[in-house]
Amino acid sequence: MPSSPPSGTPFGAAGLPHSIDSPEMRRAGRELLSLALIDARNHTLHLLSLYEQALGSSMLPVPRLQGIDPPLWLAGHIGWFAEWWIARNTQRAFGADCPVRPTRLAAIEPEADGWWNPAQAEPKQRWSLELPDLASTKAYLLDTLESTLELLEHAVETDAGLYFYRLALFHEDLRGEQLVVMAQTLGLPLGIEARPAPVEHEPLLLPATAWTLGFDEPGFAFAQERGQCTLEVPEFEIDAQPVTWSQYVEFVDDGGYDREALWLPGGLAWLAAQTEGRRGPRHVEQIGAARRGSGGSVLQQRFGRPMRAAGNQSAVHVSWWEADAWARWAGRRLATEVEWEIAAHHAARRGFRWADVHEWTAGTLQPWPDFRADPWSAGTEFDPQPAFGTARVLRGASVATRARLRSPRRRGFAWPERDDGFFGFRTCAL
Repeated sequence: MPSSPPSGTPFGAAGLPHSIDSPEMRRAGRELLSLALIDARNHTLHLLSLYEQALGSSMLPVPRLQGIDPPLWLAGHIGWFAEWWIARNTQRAFGADCPVRPTRLAAIEPEADGWWNPAQAEPKQRWSLELPDLASTKAYLLDTLESTLELLEHAVETDAGLYFYRLALFHEDLRGEQLVVMAQTLGLPLGIEARPAPVEHEPLLLPATAWTLGFDEPGFAFAQERGQCTLEVPEFEIDAQPVTWSQYVEFVDDGGYDREALWLPGGLAWLAAQTEGRRGPRHVEQIGAARRGSGGSVLQQRFGRPMRAAGNQSAVHVSWWEADAWARWAGRRLATEVEWEIAAHHAARRGFRWADVHEWTAGTLQPWPDFRADPWSAGTEFDPQPAFGTARVLRGASVATRARLRSPRRRGFAWPERDDGFFGFRTCAL
């Protein structure tokens, strides 16, 4: 263990964010971080109020479903996480070099660890906990925010000194996204409107280039973004936008879900495991050719309301298996993460939109050279190490993602059967 905190790298004005919704918030200083942390907590409290309104109870009762955490547990965990790694962490100034088990102080709430520490309250146990009600949980969220902001005022303005404050911000944004995805799964009306459909463009041809993936710059980065890998990328053609509902309908009408040759073995096993069969993405009630006129027709549940999806909207709630099968049916292939990132950086003015949906890419998650683990994610769902070689890479953002998480370099991951998120995909020519 290091014996004294590293001095870190002070940062100048170049590349600093000017808004709390900037993708450059990974480099935010104390003042902007303070505003963003307040904004994130207000957003969490607003979502909890919407849950209470939709459920009609301050205990936020929801059915026990796969991929769902008790909302009260998730809310309390947000405050616990910030307190655990900031207010209670006496070695927070080490940043990413902090020991995995630093010396910790007592919590504001004596029962906090038993309620909200995921190491003590595993997913199955969270449903049997006697959690505090919404009013008490909100009070805890406000108390932990206050202590976080007080400590931030005196934090050293270096990447190490601000590491855990930036982490707390992005963690809360990710948990807010989880609350929105859970509301979609549960059919709770949150009043989130669909984004306008992008103008459709022809596929883009991008020249051969050498491209470096990864994040090795000043600022915060999740573990799976750390390290770097330079690749020689030949010329390629990539979709200007994710595959749309009208395109996906053609696959369904052509019997795509019944054509075994289009599916990888894992996809066939996933299809067979669906209890009521699978003939369309999750939350879709009807899908097929429109009776009058051209194009396809999709009726989907959106936060508990049946809605007719526009044909030029991105097809969402698809698993990786479905995305791969569609690409094979179309005589194309899923875009790789390096192709996706090159297009996101160089083709935005030519119609490439990268912040509409999380998008599956072709390969599995792998560590880049000089990969560094971090002190906080081990054993949690954010830990990339168990996902290496199995989970698929997600790029982009979604309607459920806070604007400051929208960065063309942000690299997420999920297991290929995941279909609850607002996931889409785009393809490249063979």
